[in-house]
Amino acid sequence: MTVTRAAATSAPFSLPLYSTCRGSTVIDLSASSIPAAQVRGMEVMRHASTFLRPPPLPPAADGPAPSYALVVLNQRLPRFAPDLWSHAATLRIFADGGANRVFDGMPKFFPEQDPLEVRRRYKPDVIRGDLDSIRPEVKEFYSNLGVKVEDVSYDQDTTDLHKCVAFICDFTPEVDKPNLCILVAGALGGRFDHEAGNLNILYKFSNIQIVLLSDDCLIQLLPKTHCHEIHIQSSVEGPHCGLIPVGAPSVSTTTTGLRWDLTDAGMSFGGLISTSNMVCKERITVRSDSDLLWTISIKKKT
Repeated sequence: MTVTRAAATSAPFSLPLYSTCRGSTVIDLSASSIPAAQVRGMEVMRHASTFLRPPPLPPAADGPAPSYALVVLNQRLPRFAPDLWSHAATLRIFADGGANRVFDGMPKFFPEQDPLEVRRRYKPDVIRGDLDSIRPEVKEFYSNLGVKVEDVSYDQDTTDLHKCVAFICDFTPEVDKPNLCILVAGALGGRFDHEAGNLNILYKFSNIQIVLLSDDCLIQLLPKTHCHEIHIQSSVEGPHCGLIPVGAPSVSTTTTGLRWDLTDAGMSFGGLISTSNMVCKERITVRSDSDLLWTISIKKKT
């Protein structure tokens, strides 16, 4: 346990402020215990992992629902991959060898169905990347279904995930970007340098909400430009969580709703970082002077 009880205090802050992912914000300064100078002009970003729940989802009560896009990387598919697919109506992209993972793995989620029909049903809009990992027969299968296959191996300065996220950003009209959320399946596990590259994408595209997913957890960036509300989906995620400063230390981070809350706490590698923490409320608030990575465990189906 890296977060100590000494870091907790009985002076949490309140955020009666609501917004969708990056949508409009209603701010009631009179009801907030944060000094007005600290929140004036600062939007509140709302996060909710409803994409982990099976469809259909109820309509959003406080604004437009997120518009999900899906990127599949070359790691084992999470068990909830079919649900991610159902939510990601905007765009679905296989990053190079991610095509192999869906081709091989998706039929295993439907053992009583014809594998060929499952593969046809779960075809992407685009396959993009260096194309040095996709198997020839997999490439041929999707090409025959009319899937666009883009070889961007001429660009060796960016990862396949970077290429896919950039494609989604170019594809999405500016007016729709405030509600865009990119789900990345297979982003964790395997080689650490690949994982570090995926984390770097969160920082490179910090103006877009991106969620890295594995069977065990999710990771997303909480930019310092916003206060954050995280609405816990307790049926599918938690209780273990963490807040980690990557790239720069935090001089002051304040939270509510965690087992070991932080109040104006400094965090840095080599010092305190909030790992192995736990959510104890369904609404978590975070304010920090530094970008933070938020991670939370994903529950196994019983």
